[in-house]
Amino acid sequence: MKEVTAKIGRSNYETILSAGKHQVIADEPYPYGTDKGADPYSLLLMSLGSCVAMTIRMYADRKKWDLEDVEVVLSQERIHSKDCDNCESTEGYVHVIDKKVKLSGNLDDQQRARLMEIADKCPVNKTLMNEIKIKTTAL
Repeated sequence: MKEVTAKIGRSNYETILSAGKHQVIADEPYPYGTDKGADPYSLLLMSLGSCVAMTIRMYADRKKWDLEDVEVVLSQERIHSKDCDNCESTEGYVHVIDKKVKLSGNLDDQQRARLMEIADKCPVNKTLMNEIKIKTTAL
């Protein structure tokens, strides 16, 4: 299993995220942080968006479909569970992620419909839709 490391020092909320040889900066916007990187929820949405786009691309390539590009636009909001239609939770809050997918290329209606189905089958999408357990231990 690949490990990801998040390290923060004394400089407000600037956090260095490392995954192997790759690094990304996470931060909070002003006035709390220094706005040197995306905030944690934006990073979560970026993870989902990149997975959706890559999964669609892989599927279209395998089928040799004429998909030029994929654009995924994501946003999230936290709402009271009582205000959420079709939600299992009845107490507290529910995070709702809005995912919009734009497919460009010479695709027929059946291909477009299939690629929109594939948009929900990326591994990160599946992870977020299933139960998640997080275990915390000291290093």
